[in-house]
Amino acid sequence: MAGPTTAQRGEKKSPSGPPSAAAPPGRRFRWERLPLRAPSRRGLIIILVVTVLLGAFGVWALYASDWLRAERVSTTGTKVLTPHEVVAAADAPMNAPLASVDTDALARRLRARLPRIKMVDVERSWPHTIGLKVTERVPELLMRAGGKFVEVDAEGVRFATVGTAPKGVPLLEMTASDSPSLRRFGIDRLRRAAVKVAQDLPAVVHKDVRKVRVRSYDAITLELDGDRTVAWGSREQGPEKAKVLTALLKAAPGGRHFDISVPSAPAVSGS
Repeated sequence: MAGPTTAQRGEKKSPSGPPSAAAPPGRRFRWERLPLRAPSRRGLIIILVVTVLLGAFGVWALYASDWLRAERVSTTGTKVLTPHEVVAAADAPMNAPLASVDTDALARRLRARLPRIKMVDVERSWPHTIGLKVTERVPELLMRAGGKFVEVDAEGVRFATVGTAPKGVPLLEMTASDSPSLRRFGIDRLRRAAVKVAQDLPAVVHKDVRKVRVRSYDAITLELDGDRTVAWGSREQGPEKAKVLTALLKAAPGGRHFDISVPSAPAVSGS
């Protein structure tokens, strides 16, 4: 008579190969969390003392030591101005703690003393240098002032008076004293309108412009070399007018008067 089968004996057969060895009875693996101990009172006092000492040392190093003091001023970005002029106008506090230097006050002082400076970034360059990064105003037009010239930038700001006219910068002539435009718009807005016209001109035309005359807001005229004149009109539609003028100058090289006040209906005469 056959003995009991494997299933009858309650034994399980491994699907492949011999049954795996069972873990020894009574042995289990447990993850145990290590207890975290709060620092003792003495440890807290030590940490606090060290923190205070480090903070005090940092303050001393910044403000009382000789390690981080202003010893020189460097300048970049100057074109017309000289680095010496900028450094002198800045009047930075030498041998003062670098951390105590008021960079905003330095920037304001420079713009007030040197109107040619449009923007200036004042930076601390550790351990001993104050850096001045200057952006100068660029003249778009010139105004006569006696025997000298007043430079006018792209914002219409009159920022400097020079004895010699910079090359390639047209003269601005304001003849709007008896125009209603002066009362309506004001001299500053009329000046900005003239500057906008000069900015809209392509380089190939701008180099030939000798004068920008403003009689009113709607009557701006350009005088080019070769006794040529351009009736520009108002500052409106500037880019379109510039394209039309460029085409007319090429199409009628012998022209003397160009009217582009209405760019869709330009006119040339004197050719």
